[in-house]
Amino acid sequence: MFKCNYKTLRLYFNEFHNIEAGNMPEYGEFCLLELKDGCYTGGEWHPVDYKNKKSVSGKFIRGTADTVDVSEVSKWHSLQRYDLTECLEDEDMGSINMGPKGDGVYTVEFKDFRSLKDNDFPKSEQYCLLIRKNGELAAGRWDQWEDKNKGTFIYAPALGSYSMEEIWAWTPLSPDDIFTAEEEREEEKRIEKELNKNPAADPEKFRYGTDIDVYYEKALEKLRLEYPWATLAQMKKRPQYVIVPRHGQYVFGQDNGTYMGENVINEWTDGSTADEFVDFLCEYVRESVQNSEPEAKFKYGKDIEVYLTKAFNNVRKDYRWIDKNKLKKSCHYEIKQINGEWEFVRYYGKDQYVCDCGTAESFIERVENDYQQEALRENPVVALYDVPFGSVEIHGWRLEKYTFLRLRTGDYKVEVQAGDRVTGGTREFFITPYCFEAKTYGEFLDRYLDIVPGSSFGLNKEDLLHDNKLKKFLGYSE
Repeated sequence: MFKCNYKTLRLYFNEFHNIEAGNMPEYGEFCLLELKDGCYTGGEWHPVDYKNKKSVSGKFIRGTADTVDVSEVSKWHSLQRYDLTECLEDEDMGSINMGPKGDGVYTVEFKDFRSLKDNDFPKSEQYCLLIRKNGELAAGRWDQWEDKNKGTFIYAPALGSYSMEEIWAWTPLSPDDIFTAEEEREEEKRIEKELNKNPAADPEKFRYGTDIDVYYEKALEKLRLEYPWATLAQMKKRPQYVIVPRHGQYVFGQDNGTYMGENVINEWTDGSTADEFVDFLCEYVRESVQNSEPEAKFKYGKDIEVYLTKAFNNVRKDYRWIDKNKLKKSCHYEIKQINGEWEFVRYYGKDQYVCDCGTAESFIERVENDYQQEALRENPVVALYDVPFGSVEIHGWRLEKYTFLRLRTGDYKVEVQAGDRVTGGTREFFITPYCFEAKTYGEFLDRYLDIVPGSSFGLNKEDLLHDNKLKKFLGYSE
């Protein structure tokens, strides 16, 4: 590693170019910039017309949505045309000149370099001049991670960055709007933390104290008048409310986790008294309690096999190839107690997930859907036919793919894909044997379009009726 002492090192930049003279960097060149207000930063030159090397219109890019317009820049100095390796290997080196120094030459000095290996880190969003371990110069904005001792220097869009391991020494450049905004945010956090050390409680709103469970218990008492089976566990299936300090006052709210190291609280503002909040809780959890009636939920008892057998028998009517033993390996369910409540549970490997089903029928329907998907995965495709179509728009999305697939068992399914400029999606539908009991192709389409309606998925009966290749693919004579 370099022997030079970074703490006493000074860099002198002498070869500055004036923007007013039209002397511009090469396209994509990373530069040290002196702004018209006397501040220093960095950026990669992107002219408006990249083919015109003399273009003075453009911007210097520092990162995603982080640019400096050329109109703000007075001078620039290349950062990427230098390799300081030999100089930094000299332990007696105290200063390095970038470009010849002399009378009338505009010079800027940078010093007070620091090292990340000393656990000396920039402030969050601070833009810095960097000396890389390969001897090159660079610049970047410090992106501090949640672990205060880790981060990276952002220098280009799409989070293009220099890792901590690449940087030998750094020194801060001038504060900018992004850094100033971050400093203001940190100051707000400091003030908020100070205010919340001894929060006040509105006597009307927190009439029953600052323990949230007291309010849940009071709401439970009211709910049991209408739903005798109600429990706290049922109520707390919905995202829970908490009592937390905010701006020096206790508030009711939902904790939505953290964003950029700061708790995000969605404050309850629908009332101003404790009893109004209790009434709100009753309505907020009502649906969850309604869907937890034991008699409706476990209508067929607590033997999971009863429910699975009903689902299997329903699915087997159409998916005639399904194997119950294979389903048990891939679709594992139990009825067990979670937080004191009996629940339907599905396992994915070692992880368990509660099936939020309010009735026995809704759970059986959930299992049927899982069995159907698993059955299709067990039945490989042996042939396919892509339906030709022109420009088809469905509720703002464009149809991209409409494919019929023949399965090993001789059954069929269809895949429909659509999207817009931002996103897209694919849906898969099994074509039930009932459709193929139709004597004519037209009658088949009538039944098929009840499963994949044209109004929802793009192609109607008239679009499919005269497709003789599809007709033959599905087993109907021409």
